[in-house]
Amino acid sequence: MALPLLALRFLLVLLSLLPAQGQEEPDPKVQGVPQETEMCQRPRWDSRLRLAPDQENYKKNEEVMLSCIDGFQASFTRVKCSREVQSISDGKPVYRELWLGKDSRGGWIRIRSSVECIDVLQVVPGTLEVSSTSIKLNWTCRLPETCQQIQARCRLEEHSSLPCEAEEVKGEETLHGQEGTFTCPPLQPFTDYSITMYLPPSTILFTWFARTEETVPDKPEKLWLDPSTGSLRWKALPSCKGEIIGYQLNVTARSAQDGSFLEMERLRLSSSVTEHPLPAHSPGSSYLVTMRGLTAAGAGAASLWEFQTNSSDTPQPLDTSCRSTRDISPSQGTAVLPLRPIARPPEAAREHQLIVVATRNGTAVEGACSGDPQPFNASRQPGTYLAAVLNLTAPVDFVLGSGTRGQGYHNAALRPGWDYTALLRLVHRSQQAEKFTCVCYSFSVVAGQPLGPWHGTVIGVVVLLALFLISAGILWFVLSRKRKSLPSKAKEDN
Repeated sequence: MALPLLALRFLLVLLSLLPAQGQEEPDPKVQGVPQETEMCQRPRWDSRLRLAPDQENYKKNEEVMLSCIDGFQASFTRVKCSREVQSISDGKPVYRELWLGKDSRGGWIRIRSSVECIDVLQVVPGTLEVSSTSIKLNWTCRLPETCQQIQARCRLEEHSSLPCEAEEVKGEETLHGQEGTFTCPPLQPFTDYSITMYLPPSTILFTWFARTEETVPDKPEKLWLDPSTGSLRWKALPSCKGEIIGYQLNVTARSAQDGSFLEMERLRLSSSVTEHPLPAHSPGSSYLVTMRGLTAAGAGAASLWEFQTNSSDTPQPLDTSCRSTRDISPSQGTAVLPLRPIARPPEAAREHQLIVVATRNGTAVEGACSGDPQPFNASRQPGTYLAAVLNLTAPVDFVLGSGTRGQGYHNAALRPGWDYTALLRLVHRSQQAEKFTCVCYSFSVVAGQPLGPWHGTVIGVVVLLALFLISAGILWFVLSRKRKSLPSKAKEDN
């Protein structure tokens, strides 16, 4: 009995397994679900994708909107769940899920690969160019259908224009093609702008903030003389075209009592300085002032003012009346300059320079006084050159044109037919300032030059000698006539 019972149980188990025969195990890679469910699971695509609605399962033909973070675009913006028959089993279809994407023509096509967030617009590295008035960049687009809708614009940042006045940039540009160059309209220097490229209405693809380059500043407008302190004052320049890093101040002073005396200062002042004392001179002295603002781009346009101390009238033009020379010899090419030390003790031993300027019709004394003279060049026409370097401690008569040479200078012979201005110059330099003090001498070397004192002495002696000889001849003639007339009178008496 035990054996038939065991066989019966075996048959029952075998019969229970027969209905399962003919059914295949589903492919784990294929998401086959019964027809009656008609659902799709959430797709495992780019993690940066945002789905709307955002859920784990979607019904058949349910549309889903796809988007990405700013700067990226989904390769499909609309998808929907769908199904297709994978196989037939026991006369019944086995389905698997799939996703369809909407193309640019509005049709639904099968998505055969993963949907990604694509960097739609790329700015070509190294092409960002910023100048004082423009911003320019090159771009490329990876989605042709999307490229035709991209807008680009420049905007003034709100905080940028304070305290300066800057105009808002107007207009936008639609990008065309898959690559190109975008240039902002004319901009203002040293101003903050934003460059934005976006897909309407509000998908930002690229944003960049930039400040235009600096340029030279405008010229100072407000400058005046403070009569109570004798100082020059001015209103600080705003940093509208660049950060003001300082001022370049040039002061030319002429004494009212000595027109041959010229003092020039070139100063580099800090941006925080708004006043500077003028060189002290006698009442009525004239000052010519030029001032420029400085930025990293360089010096701006110069403003020019003229002042006259202790005078409310309009300043008169600076008068140049150089000292005269003596003993000019056109044949020898020399002239004698009566030089005196410019500085007073204990500064009198400082080195003086003697600069010569040769012209056909006068010269600009200011440029020669503050310039950088070169050694004499015999192969060129006479110009400005360094004739001598002197350590003056007392007055001396200096022979200009004697032909002496030294380190970096040559006291070359003067040429007939030229006008000359000689400048005795004293230079003092510091880290922030240069001071040039000059005394000028002017003369001309021409044929028929007036003779010096020793020439007059010789001429006087010659004239006196000639008068003496003439007088002696007349006296001899008179005496000889008297001697001849005496014998004839004696004969007549006899």
